[in-house]
Amino acid sequence: MSALQVLILITIGYIAMTLDTKKKNFPLPVFLVAIGFGLSFVPYFGSIHISKEIIYNIFLPGLLFISAYHYSAKSLKKHIKIIATLSTVGLLLTAVMLGLIIYWIGEGIGISLVGAMLVASILTPTDPVSVVSILKKSLDDSSVSDIVDGESMINDGTSVVLFTVLLTMFTKRQPFEFWPFVGEFVTVSLGGIVTGFISGWIVSKAIHFSSQRENQVLLSIIIAYGAFHLAEIFGFSGVLATVAAGIMLSAELERADEEDVHRESLNGFWEVAEPGLLSILFLVIGITAADYLLAFSNWFLAGAIFITSIIARFIIIISTMQLFSGYRKLVDAKKASLISWAGIRGTMSIFLLLSLADATDQSADLLVSLGFAVVLLSLVIQSIGIYPLSKTLEKA
Repeated sequence: MSALQVLILITIGYIAMTLDTKKKNFPLPVFLVAIGFGLSFVPYFGSIHISKEIIYNIFLPGLLFISAYHYSAKSLKKHIKIIATLSTVGLLLTAVMLGLIIYWIGEGIGISLVGAMLVASILTPTDPVSVVSILKKSLDDSSVSDIVDGESMINDGTSVVLFTVLLTMFTKRQPFEFWPFVGEFVTVSLGGIVTGFISGWIVSKAIHFSSQRENQVLLSIIIAYGAFHLAEIFGFSGVLATVAAGIMLSAELERADEEDVHRESLNGFWEVAEPGLLSILFLVIGITAADYLLAFSNWFLAGAIFITSIIARFIIIISTMQLFSGYRKLVDAKKASLISWAGIRGTMSIFLLLSLADATDQSADLLVSLGFAVVLLSLVIQSIGIYPLSKTLEKA
């Protein structure tokens, strides 16, 4: 992807954001993906290719840090039990349930059990993007949006570990071993979290001693990407490290006497960087998806998996709420439905799909195309439906 192509994509993103004034019935990510899909037919843009390394090393750290940094430490403390459960045990149970169903409905076209579980692991991470802002506008109670936003930050790390184990099984035909998986999952996850918290604490102290706005912004960039790559060097989860660093930085700034001054400096940069990163990413997602979807014919199967994924997520969410007495009344069936619907597949799922395509031969083309189809359905249908659904359930 050339510098001129990047500049043009940013310009298109700017125009789309300028036109996107309502941000309710047709959220910006869907608009950008649709434009990207159309650009794939233009030879100049059709040649654009984005690798999993670019998504993982450049886009994800920045976007994850922004999400974590803007997330209230008080909200995380308030909902930590439910967020931690949904993003770890809940995600694993959702993947198992969804994987078994995919295997059952896809066995006729040659999808193996491991292949079905692999697709399920790709479809479990959530990426609410603009959905969170829509929920905040449409609901008086912020608990739903806080849970959706908090869960999406953490479940990315869980999904990467799950996907990595299943991909090894798929490519090397290895049997699944439960306890080694649990050991790896705990080590990688806790290692990433600890690395992020320590890094975030150190940088937060450095920001307090830095009086120049430019230096404060540079420090935030360093922590966003530094925590990610530092954790990866040690074999830990870079995703969870960046999230932990962003949360720690935000928490430390909340305790600072000059919080508004520091926030003004950092927000001035990241509130510009976020739409820029998202614009490029979703436009390229549309361009890349076209290569896999134009020849795809199993839309009925993709639709069935899409519906099943929402139902499986709802079952896990409503069951999880019953485990915590404080949430039995706070999150009823209507709010559980909203949380389920708001679990849109996006950036992390695309990265995992590209990783699957790079790591396998043509035998996995069906799984990759199927995954792209479900992600596209999720982005379009769930994004467009979240506002009317929230209003309908609120009146019910």
